[in-house]
Amino acid sequence: MIKKILVSQPKPSSDKSPYFDIERKHGVEIVFRPFIKVESLTPKEFRAQKIDILSHTAVIFTSRHAIDHFFQLCKEMRVAIPEDMKYFCITETVALYIQKYVQYRKRKVFFGSTGKIDDLVPQMVKHKNERYFIPQSDVHSDEIHNLLESKKLQFTQGVMYRTVSNDFTADEPFDYDMLIFFSPSGINALLKNFPNFEQGDIAIGTFGVNTAKAAKEAGLTVQLEAPTPQYASITSALADYVKRVNA
Repeated sequence: MIKKILVSQPKPSSDKSPYFDIERKHGVEIVFRPFIKVESLTPKEFRAQKIDILSHTAVIFTSRHAIDHFFQLCKEMRVAIPEDMKYFCITETVALYIQKYVQYRKRKVFFGSTGKIDDLVPQMVKHKNERYFIPQSDVHSDEIHNLLESKKLQFTQGVMYRTVSNDFTADEPFDYDMLIFFSPSGINALLKNFPNFEQGDIAIGTFGVNTAKAAKEAGLTVQLEAPTPQYASITSALADYVKRVNA
């Protein structure tokens, strides 16, 4: 019987989230509690990389996290970003988020349509004389590096933020019937918080192939995986699972 579910993500900002529909329809309690959090490097840590941001003429943003931590660190280091800096963003949603920090001008903000870096690179090639800076997490793939290098673009990568475990406090209850994870980092954080974790009757749900793989490698039994051909989202898969288990 599933009564209480931990979803390891921040609480949705909209009341129309499918999670709330699941609560109402199936009489379960859903708690939103991230296992991981993203934090900025300190100015001292960033300076140790010996990167001069102002020697670049364009910035590549792959997420809203990257935007937040780029502008936050620049502010802490008293680096004034010039008006003519160009911004290349992975999606339009990420591009629009820049308005939080700078005046949005189409002539200096570019974005892809598919959410893949391959789709953005042709636009960068049209601006091949720019010197690109890529703010990144401490954990990242070489995909962007390899693509930009293959196009002979000038670029620098710099770590500006990192993913850390969002630790549970000693008095924080852990009385869940099901845990939902969205990244291998979340699985790692679970085991960091609870080194002697025994799954027992707790159901595990995962979103993404790598998350499921990390859970299984950690010795966990995964009862729910998404996406699947039948269920594209974690919420549709979860609604079906709870319905079946609680029937």
